[in-house]
Amino acid sequence: MDSPKLVYIGLGSNLGDRFKTLQEAIDLMHKEVGAVSKISRVYKSEAVGFDGPEFLNAAIQLKTYLPPGKLLKKLQSIEKAFGRKKKSSGEYESRNMDLDLLFYDEEVRSTKRLDIPHPELANRRFVLQPLMDLDAQHVHPVLGKTSEELLLECQDRSPVEPINIWLKNPTKAIDFSAYNYIAIEGNIGAGKTSLARMISREFNAKLILERFADNPFLPKFYEEPQRYAFTLEMSFLADRYQQISDDLSQLDLFKDFIVSDYDVFKSLIFSKITLPEDEFMLYRKLFYQVYKDIAKPDLYVYLYQDTERLQQNIRKRGRQYEQNIDAEYLDKINAGYLEFLRNQSELKVKRIDISELDFVKNRSDYLSILNQIIG
Repeated sequence: MDSPKLVYIGLGSNLGDRFKTLQEAIDLMHKEVGAVSKISRVYKSEAVGFDGPEFLNAAIQLKTYLPPGKLLKKLQSIEKAFGRKKKSSGEYESRNMDLDLLFYDEEVRSTKRLDIPHPELANRRFVLQPLMDLDAQHVHPVLGKTSEELLLECQDRSPVEPINIWLKNPTKAIDFSAYNYIAIEGNIGAGKTSLARMISREFNAKLILERFADNPFLPKFYEEPQRYAFTLEMSFLADRYQQISDDLSQLDLFKDFIVSDYDVFKSLIFSKITLPEDEFMLYRKLFYQVYKDIAKPDLYVYLYQDTERLQQNIRKRGRQYEQNIDAEYLDKINAGYLEFLRNQSELKVKRIDISELDFVKNRSDYLSILNQIIG
């Protein structure tokens, strides 16, 4: 999964309930565009280039997975939702909502539809002042100057005054503060790693990812399961124990909580399926000797997907050694997880059916999952 891009967006309104419109536009961008990182103060300024009511202006910094073209379309659709109509001429005019894409990461682009960075931002005090609030040292990738330097050099002398009402960040409404350690679990191809990564990036969490790619026995197991099952399960158990013990013991003062894409108990779930009964009985004794010493997650999130969707996801991600996993094996894993969830009483569990969701492509699906996690 690609990392999200850091973008800066300017907002302006000079019609209707301007402050309410700014807040609603930010809420909508949070739902449809990306995670809002910072919001500037709100400033009032005169209409520039035409006669009209005073504007309220602000700027936001957010992280998005949308590419520039799709982001521009999304911003235009949000403007339209607030009654913005396409201009009949090239002249400036009053509007309920104006959204300008100011910066898209460090990208520089000039096309008929889109210019990045915004070509006029260095000439507009009502844009530069909110940018100063977000990051005074942010460097313009073309001009090579910080927002602070651009504001000092700006020839626009029109008054820009802050107001004493603050916009709210909708991202702050999603609160993980009740948890120190969250484990995201699920079947092969359920999306647990993708979700753990997204939560880590958006909410400043320390990320623990299972090191399955480094296990030399995994491809061998898929080729000869009876021969390599016990070796594979023992190697996974040892590695999971070591990783969780090390990562949970290392305090990170710069992270708010920990999110992992697995829980160690999966070792017992998988081994019950892959091992013959006599080997499983031995393995279970060894497992519980290890498991009693491992810290348990404050919250265990199980992502359920039906087998057909799991197989689609497995084919899509293209790991060669996984391509021959059959439906029966996935069904057994699902059954093993569900049995564990029914019978355990130590963990706080959230079981979320995502069979009809695509939280990687659709932010609304992603937010739906987050709300179920914290709800």
